[in-house]
Amino acid sequence: MPAHDQLEPSNPVTRYARVEPPLQHQPEPGVQARMTPVPDLGEETYRGTGRLVGRRALITGGDSGIGGATAIAFAREGADVVIAHLPGEEEDAAHVLALVHDAGRRGRAIVADISDAAECRRLVAEAVEFLGGLDVLVNNAGRQIAVERVEDLSDEQFEATFRTNVFANFWLTKAALAHLGEGASIINTASLEAYKPSPDRLDYAATKAAINNLSKGLSVQLADRGIRVNVVAPGPVWTALQVTDGVSDEQMLHFDDENTYQRAGQPAEIAPAFVFLASAESGYVSGETLNVNGGMVTP
Repeated sequence: MPAHDQLEPSNPVTRYARVEPPLQHQPEPGVQARMTPVPDLGEETYRGTGRLVGRRALITGGDSGIGGATAIAFAREGADVVIAHLPGEEEDAAHVLALVHDAGRRGRAIVADISDAAECRRLVAEAVEFLGGLDVLVNNAGRQIAVERVEDLSDEQFEATFRTNVFANFWLTKAALAHLGEGASIINTASLEAYKPSPDRLDYAATKAAINNLSKGLSVQLADRGIRVNVVAPGPVWTALQVTDGVSDEQMLHFDDENTYQRAGQPAEIAPAFVFLASAESGYVSGETLNVNGGMVTP
């Protein structure tokens, strides 16, 4: 965790130390609180400036990692927040909700398996009922399991990855559109993998490319409704995905070495991109992909 204030300029390369994680494994979906080291969600550093006052947001995968950091940042910017997570992630969800409430905002966690269309519709309905409407949808939850050989990539895993990462994005967006008005924002999480697919993450990388393309097409379709659609594409970030077989043992031990900065990103460093895209400051931005990846050059 950085020792200096979030608002002070600093060298981005050295702002955070290398993670240098020890080898560790958890069953899916993983609990962030039990990771070594625990990812930084900006608990001690993120300071809001009122950019999302009165906004109502639904964030999938909002219990930990990038989604959790985004939920905290949104609340500190003035938004009420609903986070969605899987069973078994209650410990992490409680941590995020406590910080949302500490920011003086309303927050709720909803358990939902978004790989099911009916669950997506229920999630949106319950979020809208709690929030009294919806202004921002963040499709962030994702599934990533590394498999070295394509022959060993099962049909079941390939389908499950697409259902969680792409189908859910479609189902949630379609359900949310009944409640999103002019000025609303949809933000989808892609990845550097959309441009530079790792050979052992074929299914995951393909879904991230699909999310990127789907978002750009949707941004054009929804422009005349005054609804913006954008994408955040992180590079290597230390989250629970990494300890639930999202990377190989070798990749975990060298997780800091993948990008130009020679250190893994922290969720706290990704959340400001979501804040920008949710705020009125980005009103002239739609159909764009904001790459936050530690200096890794993308097309």
